[in-house]
Amino acid sequence: MIVVVTRNVPDKVRGFLASCMLEVTPAVYASPSMTKGVRERTWAVLSKWFVDIADASIVMIYKDNTESTGVGVLSLGEPPRRIIDVDGIALSYLGK
Repeated sequence: MIVVVTRNVPDKVRGFLASCMLEVTPAVYASPSMTKGVRERTWAVLSKWFVDIADASIVMIYKDNTESTGVGVLSLGEPPRRIIDVDGIALSYLGK
């Protein structure tokens, strides 16, 4: 399962995400079966477009067995967050 959450993104980003994922509620997109390759290409497009976007954010959450928490998180914009493992508990960390 892959989930993307957006904030203040232009319509072209919303349209792109809606073309490859289901918009389950405004600004939240989900895909139960997106492959790693498609996920990486989707993130590459979002990263390229994000250079020209101000005051916005995009977060992608996906299953990642290489992480101790089992969750991979990619983010663009502010504030950047990451998932950390503290004694077996997954926590959202606002890195500063």
